[in-house]
Amino acid sequence: MSIQLLAPAGSQEAMVAAVRAGADAVYLGLNDFNARRNAQNFDEDALKDAVNYCRARNVRVYLTLNTLVSDQERTGALFTAKKAAEIGVDGLILQDLGLVSLLKRAVTGVELHASTQMSVHSPAALEALHALGITRVVAARELDRKALAGLCKEAAKYGISVEVFVHGALCMSVSGQCYLSAMLGGRSGNRGLCAGPCRLPFGAPNGTGYDLSLKDLSLIDYIGQLEEMGVSSLKIEGRMKRPEYVAAATRAFRIAIDEGKVPQELKDLLKDVFSRSGFTDGYYTGRLGRPMFGVRSDEDKINSAKTLSEIHGFYRSERQSVPVKGHIFIQQSEPVRFTLTDGENSVSLEGDVPVKAKNRPLDKDVVEKQLSRMGGTPFFLNSLEIDMQEGLMLPLSQLNSLRREAAQALEVKRSNVPKREFIMPELAQSAKPGGQKPWIFARFYRVEQIPENLEGVAAVSVPLESDFESINLPDKKLFIDIPRGILSEDYIVSRLERAYNKGYRAALCGNLSAAVLARRLGFEICFDFGMNIFNSDSVKAAKELGASSVVVSPELDLKSIKRLSDLLPKGILAYGRMPLMLTRNCPGKNGAGCGGGCYVTDRKGIKFPLFCRAGFSELLNSKPVWLADKMDELLGLDFIMLMFTNEDKAQCAQVIRQYQAGGVADDFTRGLYFRGVK
Repeated sequence: MSIQLLAPAGSQEAMVAAVRAGADAVYLGLNDFNARRNAQNFDEDALKDAVNYCRARNVRVYLTLNTLVSDQERTGALFTAKKAAEIGVDGLILQDLGLVSLLKRAVTGVELHASTQMSVHSPAALEALHALGITRVVAARELDRKALAGLCKEAAKYGISVEVFVHGALCMSVSGQCYLSAMLGGRSGNRGLCAGPCRLPFGAPNGTGYDLSLKDLSLIDYIGQLEEMGVSSLKIEGRMKRPEYVAAATRAFRIAIDEGKVPQELKDLLKDVFSRSGFTDGYYTGRLGRPMFGVRSDEDKINSAKTLSEIHGFYRSERQSVPVKGHIFIQQSEPVRFTLTDGENSVSLEGDVPVKAKNRPLDKDVVEKQLSRMGGTPFFLNSLEIDMQEGLMLPLSQLNSLRREAAQALEVKRSNVPKREFIMPELAQSAKPGGQKPWIFARFYRVEQIPENLEGVAAVSVPLESDFESINLPDKKLFIDIPRGILSEDYIVSRLERAYNKGYRAALCGNLSAAVLARRLGFEICFDFGMNIFNSDSVKAAKELGASSVVVSPELDLKSIKRLSDLLPKGILAYGRMPLMLTRNCPGKNGAGCGGGCYVTDRKGIKFPLFCRAGFSELLNSKPVWLADKMDELLGLDFIMLMFTNEDKAQCAQVIRQYQAGGVADDFTRGLYFRGVK
C-alpha cells in the first residue's frame, strides 16, 4: 500500500474539498473534545454524512478526541467515542492518557492514534504507547530526518504506524507542552481553545520582534524520503483553514505522491493560498534558527485573496477513484439486467424487456459508451462484460437510468458500517479530599542553587545533565530530573546509569520516553507536569505505566486536583516560574545570542525568561506561582513542588522558609489553581 495522504476537514465543505482533491483519509472533530474547538466542526448528523460520503469513496475518517478531559467529562467523552464508532469512523486521535486507557478496554474495530499532543519525539515512548493499545503515533514536528527514521524503525517492531505532519502551521512549542495561552488568558491549547498568543509580538533583544512565530511547515520535496524511511501517513494541518487551502494542499501532495514531483506553479499557488512569509523545512533538515521564523504579512494576505477562485476547480467535480466492474444482460423476451460491483459489494437492477430493432439495432460500442459515463460519481468503469443478443433495440435512456441507479445503490451499499463492539468501561473512582499536610519537594534547575539548610524538605531533584555526583543529602529522597526534550536516548541512558551507580533511585519524568528509559533501569518514577495528568483515569494509567507518584497538570483547578484518584500520591507546582513552552528553537538566538539569561518581551513590555536545556528551550512565566500564604487550601495534597529556575541560593532558601511559615510575597501569580481553564 502506498503512503497515505491525510487531510484536514474543519467543515463539511472542507471535507468534500479534501476528498475531491485526492485525500486518502480525513481527520475531523465534533463540537467537543477536540484540539480545534473553534473550527466549524461537525455535529452527529454531519458526522454520519461525512462518514458515508468518505466510505463510499475509499477514504478513511479519523475523529479527533485529542484534548485533556476532566473527571466530570470522562463519561461524555466515552459516549462521544461510542457514537463515533457506531457511525463508522476508522480511528480516534487521542491525547489524554486516561481516555486512551479507557478506550483500549472499551472499543474494538477502531484504531487508537496517539496525537502529536502526546509529545512523542523519541523511540522509547513506543513501548508505553503499545501497552496503551495505540496503533499509530503522530510524531512531534521537531524531529529531524535521522530521528524520524529511528522512530519509524522502532515503531515497526511494535506494529505501530507513524504519521508525520508535512504541511501547515508550526507551533513554537512542542505540541502538548504549551501552557502560554492558558496562563495568559485561560484558553488552553490542551483543551482545544488556544488563542495563538505566540503570533503576537514577543521580541528577543535584536531579534525579529516576532520571536515566537514560526513559518509554516512544508515537506513537499521530501515525500520519497519519508516513504522510504517507513512513514505511513502524511498529514496536512489546517482544520481552521478555508476549503480552498485544503484543496490546494491536498492536490499538491497528491501529485507529489503519485508523480514524484510537483510543478513549480502549483508550489507557488500553495505558498500564495496561505503561508507566513514562505515555508520552512528547518526541523526536518536540522537547519534551525532565524530563517525558520515568519509572520503573516500584508503581501501574504493579498496573494491569498487573489488565488481563491483559481482553486475552486480543484474540488468542483467528483474524483473518480473507485474502480468498478459491470455486467449487462440484454436478451430477447427477458428484462435487461445490469450488475455493478467493486469486488466486495454488488448491486443488480432490472429494466425493460428489449424489442427487435426495426432500423438501427443496439451494438456493444454504444452500450459500453453509455455505461462508462460515471461522471458525477466516485466510480470509474474498469471493465464491462456485455452479454447481448444481436438485433435488439433498447432506449439509451434505459441504459443511462440503469447506470445512474446502480451507481447510487452501490454508493449506499459501500457506506454500510461493520458492527463495532463498545463496552462502557468502569471509571477510576475520584477521591474524597483528605486533610494531610503536603510534604515539600524542592526542584532545582542548577545544583549551585541548593541551600545548605534544607530542613523541612523531604525530596530534592537535580537535572540529569548537572553535576549530580557532587550532591550529598543522605536524609533526602533524591530524584534525577530527566529533560522533557530528548535528542539522544543513548545520552539519557548513560547519565541514568551513572546516577544509579551513585545511589539515585528515583526519576522525575516529563515525557513517556523518559519514563520508559528510567523504569527499564530500575528507577522509581514520578510523572512530571509535562505528562498532563488531568483526571482520575490518567492517574490510574500512570500507575499502570509504572509511576509511583504524579505532578498534576498545572491547568487543573485545585478543587479538581484534590478529588483525583488516590491510587498514587499527587502533588502540584506550588512555587516557581511555570514553563509556558518547550521549544526546539531558542528565541534568544534570533538576536544577540543565547548565552544564558536571555528573554523575550511582549507588547506590554513584560519579560519572559528563557532557559536552555539539553537542546531545547523553556519559556518561563514572567512571575512565579506563589501559594505559601494559601497552605490551608493545599491540605489534602500529598506533596508540593517548589521549582527553582533563575533564583540564587539565598533566594531558594528564603522561599523554602516562607513555605514552611506561610509567608506572603509581591509580584506573583496564583497560576490556574483558582480559575482553571476553558
